[in-house]
Amino acid sequence: MAAEGGWRPAGGGRRRRRRREEEEAEGGAVLRRLREARNDLLSSGFWAASAGAVRAPLGDTTEPPARCVCYGLGRFSCCPAARHQLAFLLLLLEELGVPPSRCSVFDPAFSAQEAATLAELGLRLLPDNEEGKHGIEGSATLFYMVHCGKALYNNLLWRNWSAGALSKMVIIGNSFKGIEERLLSRILERDYSYIAKVLKGTEEVALPAHPQYLDTFNDTSVHWFPLQKLEELSPEVWDFVEEPTYEECEIIRKEDGADQCSPAAIES
Repeated sequence: MAAEGGWRPAGGGRRRRRRREEEEAEGGAVLRRLREARNDLLSSGFWAASAGAVRAPLGDTTEPPARCVCYGLGRFSCCPAARHQLAFLLLLLEELGVPPSRCSVFDPAFSAQEAATLAELGLRLLPDNEEGKHGIEGSATLFYMVHCGKALYNNLLWRNWSAGALSKMVIIGNSFKGIEERLLSRILERDYSYIAKVLKGTEEVALPAHPQYLDTFNDTSVHWFPLQKLEELSPEVWDFVEEPTYEECEIIRKEDGADQCSPAAIES
């Protein structure tokens, strides 16, 4: 049937309606699986065992975080580990009293449906790939960065490279002690100099090992930077503030694309 402005395919409205219904059903399924992941964390005892590590910085004169930034969560619609990490983040926000609207998330791999799910949960999606270079702008901030690349942590430290800013940060992510142990010192100091320089000013508590989450939270620690320890570092530590560059980088840069999981990988 002809319509003003051209031809309209027959049944187009029905197809759009059906597609919208399918998207709503998929979004509902993701939220249902996310609730199941939350229940798993609670019933397994892992969250209760982790709560002490989460609260550790609050007992060490660190200002309670007023906001949160999450990087590298991954495809939580099709990856159970990413879904448990998201469920952990939501429990974390509840524990610390940070409203979801004060939590910004970014992963270049997020699908449109996942972005919509995050919005439904009340979280904010960062519009751009910051490559970890997020300034705290004076607000005590929790960074949730489970299993991110070393360059992302290094970039974050560079962006906030002062005792005043670092003392307002908590980072939940790959163990800095583990990074130090696994890398030759010359490689650490050459490629990830801000991680290397902050080690002596860092307090770290590992999340507990749990057989159900060995791959999901392995090598994950809570890090914070007490002002007293930072002020004890050599003054020369703060003099060099050149922006990091990497010949080979394990993070997705602004200009890079992102792998997507196929629809077939999405669980029912």
